[in-house]
Amino acid sequence: MTRLDAVTHLRKLLLPAGTAAAGLLIWEVTVRGLEVPSVLLPAPSAIWLKLEQLFLPLIWRHALPTMFESVVAFAISTVVGIALAGILSTSRTLREALYPNVVFFQLIPKIALAPLFIVWLGIGAESRLSFAVFISFFPVVIATLAGLDNVDRNLLRLCRALRASEWQVFRDVRLPFALPYVFSGMKIATTFSIIGVIVGEFITSQAGLGYLVLFASAQAETELIFAAVAVLCAFGLVFYGAIALIEIQLRRRFGA
Repeated sequence: MTRLDAVTHLRKLLLPAGTAAAGLLIWEVTVRGLEVPSVLLPAPSAIWLKLEQLFLPLIWRHALPTMFESVVAFAISTVVGIALAGILSTSRTLREALYPNVVFFQLIPKIALAPLFIVWLGIGAESRLSFAVFISFFPVVIATLAGLDNVDRNLLRLCRALRASEWQVFRDVRLPFALPYVFSGMKIATTFSIIGVIVGEFITSQAGLGYLVLFASAQAETELIFAAVAVLCAFGLVFYGAIALIEIQLRRRFGA
């Protein structure tokens, strides 16, 4: 890595971190200066204190099921989304029959359907996982299909000339070249999988950060609400960052 590359990477880290720090400082000064009641908007220092007090005995215990279910839902939605996109890309008839319906379901306000998953699957983790998969696999399908359609046509002609099988073309040409698109959909799916689990916990759960937020709301514990949201944001950043690192490694490997 050259010095210029190091400076560029450092700049990409420091700019958002500095902006976030400045925002927190303005938040702290404004709340204290205007003497805003903590029940309406606690200062960042008060939220941090609540995190220190309750992280291990309470917040972490509720964070674990939320994180686990989000990761599982993301993994399932990624596999299902890539597989469905691969099937649609190999058959024009299937694509014309199914793709409009995929887009139609993407346009449905899916949060409104969350209670149906409770009716169908009960109040356990199955309903939350199913709902999270339902809302998070659509971006993977659409992004992957777009990537598979944008492969260099000359390469596909060369594969046909060499009599490569459809599976070989998909594995060695289409999928590697579609990786940027696939990971774009996966990055969106990370957020959607977390949202799906949290919505499920809002409706029916006895554990999880969504449940903790509802419990804190009922008790007017605004500091605890923000503390739970802060942990959720931290998990989301780590989750997104892990997918971005995997993308970098795979794109280097395949030269995409």
